[in-house]
Amino acid sequence: MSLNSVISSFSTDDYTKFIYFLNKRNRRTDAKNIQLFKLIYAGELSSEEICSQLYASKKKDAYHALRKRLYESLIDFLAASNLEEESSDKIEVIKYILVARSFLQQQQFVTGFKLLKKAATIAREYQLYPYLNEIYQLRIQFSYANEAEDLEELIADFRANQKLHRLEEELNIVYAKVRKVLHQISNKGEVVDFHKIVLQILHQQQISIDETLSFKSFYQLLTIASISAFVTKDYIQIESFMLEMYALLEEHPNKEKERFYHIHVLYMIANTLFRTKQFEKSMEFLKRMNSEIAKNKRKNERIFKLKYELLYVLNLNYTNCQDEAIERLESVLRKKHHDLVGVLDLHLSLVVFYSQKEEFKKSYALLSKLYHTDNWYLEKVGKEWVIKKSLIEILLLIELDYLELFESRLLRFKRQYASYLKEIGQERVLIFLKYAVLYYQNPKEITSESFLNKVENSFEWIDAKEEDIFVMSFYAWLKSKMINKPVYNVTLDLIEMAKKL
Repeated sequence: MSLNSVISSFSTDDYTKFIYFLNKRNRRTDAKNIQLFKLIYAGELSSEEICSQLYASKKKDAYHALRKRLYESLIDFLAASNLEEESSDKIEVIKYILVARSFLQQQQFVTGFKLLKKAATIAREYQLYPYLNEIYQLRIQFSYANEAEDLEELIADFRANQKLHRLEEELNIVYAKVRKVLHQISNKGEVVDFHKIVLQILHQQQISIDETLSFKSFYQLLTIASISAFVTKDYIQIESFMLEMYALLEEHPNKEKERFYHIHVLYMIANTLFRTKQFEKSMEFLKRMNSEIAKNKRKNERIFKLKYELLYVLNLNYTNCQDEAIERLESVLRKKHHDLVGVLDLHLSLVVFYSQKEEFKKSYALLSKLYHTDNWYLEKVGKEWVIKKSLIEILLLIELDYLELFESRLLRFKRQYASYLKEIGQERVLIFLKYAVLYYQNPKEITSESFLNKVENSFEWIDAKEEDIFVMSFYAWLKSKMINKPVYNVTLDLIEMAKKL
């Protein structure tokens, strides 16, 4: 990560603390590192302009040396900050192990074993299997000096801990492999049998699930399930599994200590419940998520704030609180955020909300601010996001009657994504576009009963309860034209119908 990108991600709190950190370190009153930091943070000048401002004679070597020193100071500052935020209990375990080893090597056995016992108590409570391995190794190594130690029992405990540690490691491998598959699907557009691959990976790693799993392992299993649902759009199938797993996690002794993973789990469940149209339950889990974020605001807000906001406004929008959703979105987007993906998701949602409100000019003006190429967005947020953006643009061009732009965007969309959509079994997107074109060419025909029947017979419909909420939102646009009702009202009607099934 470059110096500029690190600094641009700083919150106002980070900004103030880093300047204080530099001031404490600076031995000279004329040090230029704080000036450089402030100029980069402002983001108004190029590197050459900053160099000229700091060094009138444009000393490039001095400027690059200054940047290097500032980068090193940033690393030290972030390392110190992360150590402060790291679980104090983990630090305590490491400290006890290091000091115990030193005492044991100096044959101060009573003190050494006493410290190892303290370390083991904390490590077991937190399920810190790697640290427990180290503790057992030391106890086995020096067991000859402790008559109270039952060596065979100690070795058995060591083996049991090794199994738990191995399970956590294997799940980490499964998680990594599944994330790689998701990357191939989402970013590179590769077509794979996701379910088959996940089952193969679990079998290869010999994973079995029981109550001995660590909190992190449960989180990784839920993440795998969540990724599976994202790829297949089958959230109904994983909903009960996720809720059952969370029931176990609620009783888990490390729930408070593993807050980072806990917040992730709450978000995944809230998202699943939103996708299955259980908005009240989704908001309940979002409330829990926000409560956990608040317990370490400085660390957690940076990671989870925009995820939370996106899901919150989506729930508002689909429960007939559109104006409130728009107002909240605009308020969030007015502020500076380092989470690019989060900002893009929020921006596109605002485009959709204004489109559903039938403020098409405003919606299109917002969409036009997403001025980068498709390839740029593919790299940053993936193919699904780009396809969604392109479809929204095509519909807005129909509404605004921008014929030439509409024809060029439609042609480009088919050229770039038609083959991919067919390969992943989403031909209905192309069928939807065909009817959108028919509406644009002959808006009167779309209101006829024969046209309605033709549409109904053209799509491969799945149970409305199982249908993806975003797919329903696109279909609502077409149906609103067929029955001549506002698109937002039709969207809410379709969702209500699905919830009653």
